[in-house]
Amino acid sequence: MDLTVAASALRFGALLSRLPGGVAQGIIWGIMALGVYITFRLLDVADLSVDGTFTTGGAVTVALVFGGMHPALALLIAVLAGLLAGLVTGILHTKLGIPAILAGILTQFGLYSINLRIMGKANIAIQRGTKLMLSLGAVPKAILVGGAFALVLIALLYWYFGTEQGSAIRATGSNPAMSRAQGINIDAMKVLGLALSNAVVALSGGLMAQFQGYADINMGRGAIVIGLAAVIIGEVLCDAIFRKGTSFWVRLCFVLVGGIVYYIVMSIILWLKLNTDDLKLFTAILVAVFLAVPYLQAQRVSSFHNAGRQSAALRKAASAGKEGK
Repeated sequence: MDLTVAASALRFGALLSRLPGGVAQGIIWGIMALGVYITFRLLDVADLSVDGTFTTGGAVTVALVFGGMHPALALLIAVLAGLLAGLVTGILHTKLGIPAILAGILTQFGLYSINLRIMGKANIAIQRGTKLMLSLGAVPKAILVGGAFALVLIALLYWYFGTEQGSAIRATGSNPAMSRAQGINIDAMKVLGLALSNAVVALSGGLMAQFQGYADINMGRGAIVIGLAAVIIGEVLCDAIFRKGTSFWVRLCFVLVGGIVYYIVMSIILWLKLNTDDLKLFTAILVAVFLAVPYLQAQRVSSFHNAGRQSAALRKAASAGKEGK
């Protein structure tokens, strides 16, 4: 009897019913991954404040909507709150000389208390019947609205990082010494990049809070790992499809795709009835695998290249030996 119940629970139709919700969450987390991409890839900075900033975005959004504010305006204020949090991380790092990773931890640590102050308690729910931009019961709408937010954000980021200021941020992450020699204020660019990154993360947190209908003090726990997973998955897929390289906006799109793929994988894991306590373990394994793929591919290409060079050298030596005879 138990086997029959288990088999029925693993029907393919049950998986298909889970996928739309996974796609909706994947889009929201993909937006968060775009914020992580700014610091992780463009600035080359490990910013751990995003765990707190994601919660800040959700806490501000729900608290304001609970107080009667329009969801769109509440989301805008949440973005500004995230921007301020990023400014704090940037100032701690550039003006006080604190390493970026520690500055992010300090900001995240402080945001825990601030988020509790904003919500007044560990979690706060939006009243039933409140009109929201996203909602758990309307998954197709959530996918459309979330997708629209993501596409507009990608377009804005592509435009901004093509401007002089955006190019300066990218140059700062690529080569700080050369950027300084070119007259770029690299400290200002780092602060600006961190502020922009955390604003995007807070936007994602606000959207997630509206989607699930509540904000919780722990909703951002592990956000940095999920963001990195989405970035790495997106990059691996992008490099696999476009082997000769591609444009910046395509890479941004694949970061979003990485978030969707990540949550589809999580949906499959839940469909398989695996222990939910192991989700973080599966996440760690998934990230490790995708992180290892580019390295292993590079090692494989390098080994083939070295083998080719050795073979050519042996042929040349053999040819020289024949000529000597």
